[in-house]
Amino acid sequence: MDSPLYITSEIGKLKTILLHRPGAEVENLTPEYLAELLYDDIPFLQIAQEEHDAFANALRKRGIEVLYLDELTKEALVDPSVRAQFVSEMIQNSKQGSQNITQTLYEYLQSMDTMDMIHKTMAGVRKDEVEAPGGAKQLHEMLDDAYPFYLDPMPNLDFPRDPAAVIGHGLTINKMRFPARRRESLYIQYIIDNHPQFADRGIPKWYTRDQKFSVEGGDILVLSKHAVAIGISQRTSPEAIESIAERILSEGGFKQVIAIEIPKLRMFMHLDTVFTMIDHDKFSVHSFVIEEGRRKMNIFNITRNFDNGKLQIRRRADLNEVLCEALGKNRIEFIPCGGGDIIAGPREQWNDGSNTLAIAPGVVVTYDRNHVTNNLLRQHGIEVIEVPSSELCKARGGPRCMSMPLIREDV
Repeated sequence: MDSPLYITSEIGKLKTILLHRPGAEVENLTPEYLAELLYDDIPFLQIAQEEHDAFANALRKRGIEVLYLDELTKEALVDPSVRAQFVSEMIQNSKQGSQNITQTLYEYLQSMDTMDMIHKTMAGVRKDEVEAPGGAKQLHEMLDDAYPFYLDPMPNLDFPRDPAAVIGHGLTINKMRFPARRRESLYIQYIIDNHPQFADRGIPKWYTRDQKFSVEGGDILVLSKHAVAIGISQRTSPEAIESIAERILSEGGFKQVIAIEIPKLRMFMHLDTVFTMIDHDKFSVHSFVIEEGRRKMNIFNITRNFDNGKLQIRRRADLNEVLCEALGKNRIEFIPCGGGDIIAGPREQWNDGSNTLAIAPGVVVTYDRNHVTNNLLRQHGIEVIEVPSSELCKARGGPRCMSMPLIREDV
């Protein structure tokens, strides 16, 4: 395997993974702006970092190479012209991209060394850090605006799963659904285009951040060499799914895309908050999957007609049947979060009990707080590696959300 990106399953032995250690962006959360920044609570950064380090160390102990978003970005911005372009594009993609403060922000960020600059783009720039040139010149600058930032913080960088997704030997660089997250995929774009490990390697981009429709990596599950499941969700549009299907079915070696509609609500958010693959024939699931499965779900098989090259879309209803066909199994086992209990199920689902990260077939990393689900997984023969989660869980994302696998072995 010579490719720097290679994912053909959710459960193949994990070799290399990308993480982002929480930083000052978390310290810039305030109650008034939580909803705008897609947060429900404010984590205690010191403990969140300790828990994230424990997560990274648990992966390293299993021989997994852990890479960090900020370090890769720094290594991608060695060329001064590339760095300058990155700073400019980061500002242009913020809400300050056409304001008087734009040049001041550019000069402020360019005055820093590269790693400090990267961390500042992540943490955000407060209005009391810089002064607009020549006083207030535009109407919006003359109003009494209590909003404290020129450049918004990006606390959701804790979840590198979403800005991009490796599918086969290529990747999607995603257009995020909400403005609070749109800039996140810029880091991935610059890494893929400029980092020596990835640049000039002929890596296919199945989707790019400048395309029209939104898609996020939490909705993308690579089930096998032949099948990819993508959630039609609050954050991923059917148009984006069709565009990705066009590429990976014609150029990526895949035979089908399974589009699964889930409720377009924050509590579901992405497909991987509804179910994750944990073994050859086992999935950890939200009770919604089992309940809806009895009533039939809105599922679509997307394949390619090899005679005319056009997509063929067939409506399906039985998720169990669809997954059995895709994986070549006679039976699929769904393990419900919290055992499906009316109290433990919703409680542990709130803390991402079904958002597991498989690091090998039948071996998963989970949050320690979800003890009912974890014990149930063990009863079904799954090895469970628990990591601390008192503060990490406040960001509403589990171990799968917090990681972007880059290379897995074939199953």
